[in-house]
Amino acid sequence: MAAPAPATAGELLRIDPIELRFPFELKKQISCSMQLSNLSNDYIAFKVKTTSPKKYSVRPNTGVVLPRSTCDVVVTMQAQREAPPDMQCKDKFLVQSVVARDGITVKDVTGDMFTKESGNKMEEVKLRVTYVAPPQPPSPVPEESEEGSPSRASESENGDGPAGGFTRALRERIDPQEKSSEAGALISKLTEEKNSAIQQNHRLRQELDLVRREISKRRGGGFSFIIVIIVALIGIFLGYLMKS
Repeated sequence: MAAPAPATAGELLRIDPIELRFPFELKKQISCSMQLSNLSNDYIAFKVKTTSPKKYSVRPNTGVVLPRSTCDVVVTMQAQREAPPDMQCKDKFLVQSVVARDGITVKDVTGDMFTKESGNKMEEVKLRVTYVAPPQPPSPVPEESEEGSPSRASESENGDGPAGGFTRALRERIDPQEKSSEAGALISKLTEEKNSAIQQNHRLRQELDLVRREISKRRGGGFSFIIVIIVALIGIFLGYLMKS
């Protein structure tokens, strides 16, 4: 952007800047300001005019600058629907100032004070309007360290980057395999225990059959009390195995 226009030091008011610069943007209100400085010991009344009053609003457009003081004037350009050719603007502003009586207020300022017929000491300064391109935001640049990209490495370790996503997916595939391996080992163990219980049950049944045969051979002598106990114990043991 070009340097701001210098101020103009008139006999009555110093106006800064003498060129109104608007960072032009379509469909957006844009404002700029100028400062009126009274370097004298007089009361100075002023009035601001423009060649395009419907296009701009000026606050305040009339006023009084006290001795050795300043006044800020804000100029607002209404939102524009289209840009002018080559961004050239022909609008102009005119700042009129006159020496007024001491103690004058804004309510006392009238248009007749700024005419030649009034006999007041009057001064006029013309201001140009310039459109400038708005500042462009800086383009985002990814930050990288001198030794590569540790941020990407940390992302990979934490599972946030592309490599981390692959690691995460690999873990998700490995975990079910580990779980299925543990389940298979448990099933194999239970199967072995079941087969062992069946074999023990089969041996106990064989022993029970032998006992029964021995009992049937002893027809005349009656049952032995010990044999009855053995048979009862075997039956209890078989019942416990079947329940488990």
